[in-house]
Amino acid sequence: MTQHAILDNNTHRALRVRSDVGTDLGDGVMGTLTVPSEFRNVQGQFPILFRREMGRDDFFALALFGFENGENLFLDGNRWDARYRPLSLAIQPFLIGRPESGEGPGQVHIDLGHPRIAADGEGVRLFDAEGAATPYLEDVAERLGALDEGYRASKGFFDALLAHDLLEPFSLEVTLDDMSVHSLVGYHIIDETKLRLLDAETLWRLHVDGHLMPIFMALASLSQISALVARKNRRLAGG
Repeated sequence: MTQHAILDNNTHRALRVRSDVGTDLGDGVMGTLTVPSEFRNVQGQFPILFRREMGRDDFFALALFGFENGENLFLDGNRWDARYRPLSLAIQPFLIGRPESGEGPGQVHIDLGHPRIAADGEGVRLFDAEGAATPYLEDVAERLGALDEGYRASKGFFDALLAHDLLEPFSLEVTLDDMSVHSLVGYHIIDETKLRLLDAETLWRLHVDGHLMPIFMALASLSQISALVARKNRRLAGG
Protein backbone atom coordinates (compact mmCIF):
# COMPACT_ATOMS: atom_id res chain seq x y z
CA MET A 1 0.00 0.00 0.00
CA THR A 2 1.36 3.42 -0.94
CA GLN A 3 2.17 5.85 1.86
CA HIS A 4 3.21 9.16 0.35
CA ALA A 5 4.86 11.89 2.40
CA ILE A 6 6.74 15.11 1.63
CA LEU A 7 10.42 14.39 2.11
CA ASP A 8 12.11 16.55 4.73
CA ASN A 9 15.47 16.42 6.45
CA ASN A 10 14.07 16.29 9.96
CA THR A 11 11.44 13.57 9.79
CA HIS A 12 13.48 11.49 7.38
CA ARG A 13 17.01 12.30 8.60
CA ALA A 14 17.91 8.65 9.24
CA LEU A 15 15.89 7.13 6.39
CA ARG A 16 17.71 4.82 4.00
CA VAL A 17 16.68 3.57 0.57
CA ARG A 18 17.81 0.46 -1.27
CA SER A 19 19.35 1.42 -4.60
CA ASP A 20 19.96 -2.11 -5.92
CA VAL A 21 17.53 -3.87 -8.26
CA GLY A 22 15.30 -6.90 -7.92
CA THR A 23 11.82 -8.24 -8.41
CA ASP A 24 11.07 -7.75 -4.73
CA LEU A 25 12.06 -4.08 -5.05
CA GLY A 26 9.46 -3.21 -7.67
CA ASP A 27 11.49 -3.92 -10.80
CA GLY A 28 9.47 -6.97 -11.86
CA VAL A 29 7.34 -5.10 -14.38
CA MET A 30 6.54 -5.69 -18.05
CA GLY A 31 7.16 -2.05 -18.89
CA THR A 32 7.40 1.43 -17.46
CA LEU A 33 6.37 4.96 -18.34
CA THR A 34 8.78 6.86 -20.53
CA VAL A 35 8.65 10.45 -21.78
CA PRO A 36 9.63 11.90 -25.18
CA SER A 37 12.61 13.79 -23.75
CA GLU A 38 14.31 10.47 -22.91
CA PHE A 39 13.34 8.55 -26.05
CA ARG A 40 16.90 9.00 -27.41
CA ASN A 41 18.27 7.01 -24.45
CA VAL A 42 15.42 4.51 -24.36
CA GLN A 43 15.32 3.59 -28.04
CA GLY A 44 18.70 1.87 -28.06
CA GLN A 45 17.56 -0.65 -25.45
CA PHE A 46 13.76 -1.02 -25.35
CA PRO A 47 10.80 -0.87 -27.75
CA ILE A 48 8.70 2.25 -27.22
CA LEU A 49 4.97 1.66 -27.56
CA PHE A 50 1.99 3.89 -26.87
CA ARG A 51 -1.15 3.15 -24.87
CA ARG A 52 -4.24 4.97 -23.77
CA GLU A 53 -4.76 5.77 -20.12
CA MET A 54 -7.30 3.39 -18.62
CA GLY A 55 -10.78 4.83 -19.19
CA ARG A 56 -9.41 7.95 -20.88
CA ASP A 57 -8.46 9.18 -24.33
CA ASP A 58 -5.00 10.35 -23.24
CA PHE A 59 -1.96 8.45 -24.48
CA PHE A 60 1.29 7.68 -22.71
CA ALA A 61 4.54 6.04 -23.84
CA LEU A 62 5.84 2.78 -22.47
CA ALA A 63 9.31 1.24 -22.53
CA LEU A 64 8.66 -2.47 -22.97
CA PHE A 65 10.62 -5.00 -20.89
CA GLY A 66 8.75 -8.27 -21.55
CA PHE A 67 5.71 -10.02 -22.97
CA GLU A 68 3.83 -11.00 -19.81
CA ASN A 69 2.62 -9.12 -16.74
CA GLY A 70 5.43 -8.98 -14.22
CA GLU A 71 8.08 -10.08 -16.73
CA ASN A 72 11.21 -7.94 -16.94
CA LEU A 73 13.71 -9.56 -19.29
CA PHE A 74 16.31 -6.92 -18.40
CA LEU A 75 16.33 -8.01 -14.78
CA ASP A 76 18.95 -10.70 -14.17
CA GLY A 77 18.66 -11.49 -10.48
CA ASN A 78 20.05 -8.38 -8.79
CA ARG A 79 21.62 -7.00 -11.99
CA TRP A 80 20.11 -4.54 -14.46
CA ASP A 81 21.10 -5.87 -17.89
CA ALA A 82 20.84 -2.72 -19.98
CA ARG A 83 22.85 0.46 -20.48
CA TYR A 84 19.94 2.68 -19.49
CA ARG A 85 17.20 2.61 -16.87
CA PRO A 86 14.08 4.67 -17.68
CA LEU A 87 13.56 7.58 -15.30
CA SER A 88 10.19 6.41 -13.99
CA LEU A 89 11.81 3.23 -12.69
CA ALA A 90 15.12 4.75 -11.62
CA ILE A 91 13.54 7.32 -9.28
CA GLN A 92 11.46 4.93 -7.18
CA PRO A 93 10.39 5.25 -4.36
CA PHE A 94 10.39 9.02 -4.97
CA LEU A 95 7.84 11.06 -6.88
CA ILE A 96 6.93 14.65 -7.58
CA GLY A 97 4.05 16.16 -5.65
CA ARG A 98 2.44 19.56 -5.93
CA PRO A 99 0.32 21.77 -3.67
CA GLU A 100 -3.41 21.02 -3.67
CA SER A 101 -3.94 23.99 -5.99
CA GLY A 102 -1.78 22.25 -8.58
CA GLU A 103 0.31 25.37 -8.95
CA GLY A 104 3.80 26.11 -7.74
CA PRO A 105 7.07 24.19 -7.82
CA GLY A 106 7.14 20.45 -7.43
CA GLN A 107 7.97 18.86 -4.10
CA VAL A 108 9.96 15.69 -3.56
CA HIS A 109 7.66 13.06 -2.09
CA ILE A 110 8.56 9.57 -0.96
CA ASP A 111 6.44 6.45 -0.78
CA LEU A 112 7.15 5.10 2.70
CA GLY A 113 5.26 1.91 1.84
CA HIS A 114 7.54 1.07 -1.09
CA PRO A 115 9.76 -2.04 -0.82
CA ARG A 116 12.84 0.10 -1.43
CA ILE A 117 12.49 1.68 2.00
CA ALA A 118 15.40 0.03 3.83
CA ALA A 119 15.54 -1.45 7.30
CA ASP A 120 18.26 -2.58 9.69
CA GLY A 121 20.88 -0.14 8.45
CA GLU A 122 20.73 -1.29 4.82
CA GLY A 123 20.54 1.03 1.84
CA VAL A 124 21.73 4.53 1.05
CA ARG A 125 21.18 7.52 3.31
CA LEU A 126 19.19 10.45 1.97
CA PHE A 127 20.59 13.03 4.39
CA ASP A 128 23.87 13.30 6.23
CA ALA A 129 24.17 13.86 9.98
CA GLU A 130 23.70 17.63 9.52
CA GLY A 131 20.58 17.19 7.40
CA ALA A 132 22.17 18.02 4.04
CA ALA A 133 21.11 16.01 1.01
CA THR A 134 23.51 13.23 0.11
CA PRO A 135 24.87 12.91 -3.45
CA TYR A 136 22.40 10.05 -3.94
CA LEU A 137 19.42 12.26 -3.09
CA GLU A 138 20.76 15.09 -5.25
CA ASP A 139 20.97 12.69 -8.19
CA VAL A 140 17.42 11.46 -7.53
CA ALA A 141 16.13 15.03 -7.36
CA GLU A 142 17.76 15.81 -10.71
CA ARG A 143 16.14 12.76 -12.30
CA LEU A 144 12.80 13.60 -10.74
CA GLY A 145 13.02 17.07 -12.23
CA ALA A 146 13.85 15.67 -15.66
CA LEU A 147 10.97 13.20 -15.49
CA ASP A 148 8.51 15.83 -14.30
CA GLU A 149 9.55 18.28 -17.00
CA GLY A 150 9.37 15.56 -19.65
CA TYR A 151 5.96 14.39 -18.48
CA ARG A 152 4.52 17.90 -18.46
CA ALA A 153 5.88 18.55 -21.95
CA SER A 154 4.56 15.26 -23.32
CA LYS A 155 1.02 16.61 -23.72
CA GLY A 156 2.18 18.77 -26.61
CA PHE A 157 3.86 15.76 -28.20
CA PHE A 158 0.73 13.62 -28.06
CA ASP A 159 -1.47 16.51 -29.16
CA ALA A 160 0.72 16.82 -32.26
CA LEU A 161 0.55 13.09 -32.98
CA LEU A 162 -3.23 13.12 -32.71
CA ALA A 163 -3.60 16.31 -34.74
CA HIS A 164 -1.78 14.68 -37.65
CA ASP A 165 -3.26 11.20 -37.09
CA LEU A 166 0.21 9.71 -36.59
CA LEU A 167 -0.74 6.91 -34.19
CA GLU A 168 -1.89 3.54 -35.51
CA PRO A 169 -3.03 0.46 -33.57
CA PHE A 170 -0.35 -2.16 -33.09
CA SER A 171 -0.57 -5.80 -32.11
CA LEU A 172 2.06 -8.50 -32.21
CA GLU A 173 1.93 -12.27 -31.96
CA VAL A 174 5.26 -13.90 -31.18
CA THR A 175 5.96 -17.62 -31.49
CA LEU A 176 8.93 -18.52 -29.31
CA ASP A 177 11.45 -21.32 -29.68
CA ASP A 178 9.43 -23.54 -27.34
CA MET A 179 6.41 -22.95 -29.63
CA SER A 180 4.57 -20.92 -26.99
CA VAL A 181 2.75 -17.88 -28.35
CA HIS A 182 2.70 -14.45 -26.74
CA SER A 183 0.54 -11.57 -27.91
CA LEU A 184 0.81 -7.83 -27.46
CA VAL A 185 -2.52 -6.08 -27.95
CA GLY A 186 -3.95 -2.67 -27.15
CA TYR A 187 -0.87 -0.69 -28.17
CA HIS A 188 -0.16 1.97 -30.76
CA ILE A 189 2.95 2.96 -32.73
CA ILE A 190 3.88 5.83 -35.03
CA ASP A 191 2.23 5.46 -38.44
CA GLU A 192 5.32 5.70 -40.66
CA THR A 193 3.31 5.88 -43.89
CA LYS A 194 1.37 8.94 -42.73
CA LEU A 195 4.56 10.50 -41.42
CA ARG A 196 6.15 10.19 -44.87
CA LEU A 197 3.14 11.92 -46.44
CA LEU A 198 3.37 15.04 -44.29
CA ASP A 199 4.29 18.17 -46.18
CA ALA A 200 7.50 20.10 -45.57
CA GLU A 201 5.79 22.85 -43.58
CA THR A 202 4.19 20.36 -41.17
CA LEU A 203 7.48 18.51 -40.73
CA TRP A 204 9.23 21.81 -40.07
CA ARG A 205 6.65 22.73 -37.44
CA LEU A 206 7.06 19.34 -35.74
CA HIS A 207 10.81 19.92 -35.74
CA VAL A 208 10.58 23.45 -34.36
CA ASP A 209 8.23 22.26 -31.60
CA GLY A 210 10.69 19.51 -30.64
CA HIS A 211 8.46 16.62 -31.66
CA LEU A 212 10.19 15.28 -34.76
CA MET A 213 13.22 13.79 -33.01
CA PRO A 214 11.21 11.76 -30.46
CA ILE A 215 8.98 10.56 -33.32
CA PHE A 216 12.07 9.22 -35.12
CA MET A 217 13.40 7.74 -31.88
CA ALA A 218 10.11 5.91 -31.25
CA LEU A 219 10.20 4.49 -34.78
CA ALA A 220 13.84 3.42 -34.36
CA SER A 221 13.01 1.68 -31.08
CA LEU A 222 10.79 -0.86 -32.85
CA SER A 223 13.95 -2.63 -34.01
CA GLN A 224 14.37 -3.65 -30.34
CA ILE A 225 11.34 -5.95 -30.53
CA SER A 226 13.40 -8.68 -32.21
CA ALA A 227 16.08 -8.24 -29.55
CA LEU A 228 13.42 -8.59 -26.86
CA VAL A 229 12.19 -11.82 -28.47
CA ALA A 230 15.78 -13.10 -28.47
CA ARG A 231 16.06 -12.29 -24.74
CA LYS A 232 12.87 -14.20 -24.08
CA ASN A 233 14.14 -17.23 -25.98
CA ARG A 234 17.44 -17.15 -24.07
CA ARG A 235 15.52 -16.96 -20.80
CA LEU A 236 13.43 -19.98 -21.80
CA ALA A 237 16.61 -21.87 -22.69
CA GLY A 238 18.06 -21.07 -19.30
CA GLY A 239 20.50 -18.49 -20.61
